Amino acid sequence: MKDSRETAVISEALSVIDKALGEMLQRELVSTGEVADLLLDVRLLLTNTEIPTATEV
Repeated sequence: MKDSRETAVISEALSVIDKALGEMLQRELVSTGEVADLLLDVRLLLTNTEIPTATEV
């Protein structure tokens, strides 16, 4: 179960990255705030996984 959850989180993070990169590549300038927002979104996705309880281990 853990592997499928991790795979889903990684897939969602990649989707966020791909969407943002597609939008950013169409412009000449990208603000540091937009880059920071993207990195924070990805970080949140990757760190927002459920911690298994003792009964799930």
